[in-house]
Amino acid sequence: MVAFVDTDRLEFEEYVDFLKRCDLGSQYPKQNFENRIRTLLKNIDICITARTQEGLLIGICFGITDFAYFLFLTDLGVDRDYVGQGIGTKLLLLAHQKAGGEEDITLTTISSENAIGFYETCGMRSKKELVVKYCKKWEEFVVT
Repeated sequence: MVAFVDTDRLEFEEYVDFLKRCDLGSQYPKQNFENRIRTLLKNIDICITARTQEGLLIGICFGITDFAYFLFLTDLGVDRDYVGQGIGTKLLLLAHQKAGGEEDITLTTISSENAIGFYETCGMRSKKELVVKYCKKWEEFVVT
């Protein structure tokens, strides 16, 4: 059984351990990694988690929102051992509801190519109008 929780904050060590068990561990730049993750965990507007009965963190959904128009998902991930059980879909739904619901809140994210199919099954569409300017300090690496 999986418990979904609207969480205030996660601890750095627990989140890094989770990153090692999911595919989000390759989406962050290497530069200043610890400080950036600590800042992210301190400032995120929405933090929904999924945990096993034993309390193991197996899914997260982070979002930035104005609670009026938009919700931008910054992170949505599920432990590789639990993928395919509907956890990601439920996390996305709960985050959208917390921001104000699909009637009023436009949901958006930047996705890896591997996850686009997942987002499309959740009712999202790829749009060419998305405009992005990536930060200059971005050396790819994988959290291990």
